Amino acid sequence: MNDEEERAEKIRDKMERAAQLILFKRHREPGAKSWELKKVLGKKYPEIVDMLDQEIQKIGLTIKKIGEEEEGPTRYYATMKGHPRLSDRTFGWRIDDMASLTIALSYIQAKRGKAPVDEVEELLKEKLPKWRVDRNLNKFTKMGYLSEDDGMLSMDWRAKAEIDKKEMLEGLLEKEVEESEEE
Repeated sequence: MNDEEERAEKIRDKMERAAQLILFKRHREPGAKSWELKKVLGKKYPEIVDMLDQEIQKIGLTIKKIGEEEEGPTRYYATMKGHPRLSDRTFGWRIDDMASLTIALSYIQAKRGKAPVDEVEELLKEKLPKWRVDRNLNKFTKMGYLSEDDGMLSMDWRAKAEIDKKEMLEGLLEKEVEESEEE
């Protein structure tokens, strides 16, 4: 084996290890933190992650970085590239739970990233019973979509990874414009 082949084999091995760290859940949250990747792959881990991202995009996935602007390590997380097809299942979610999450996230986004818990609860109680609202907010918090701090809700790591905030708001505003034109 010449040096070029050896180098390519080392990179391939590192990409495999990065895929194992990023794609499989080992702790409470899926993905891998930057310090874990650096420890296993070396200081050039961002290059390996970029190469892995190019490979997995071929099968409809992408790697997102979460936590760049916040304190603490960056987390690398694999998610779907683009949107699921309408024919796809709801991935085990009830349709009203999906609607609740959409309402909560859009309200938080409309309030510039943070909204009081009681306001979000009142908004959801207009359409759902109290017990379902409480259950959903707890579920969304445990799943990493929402975080609560001092009575304020904000988007957590998973919402940042899986949801394009700009596109979500554009979609909601587009629906509102269509409805007002119909009247």
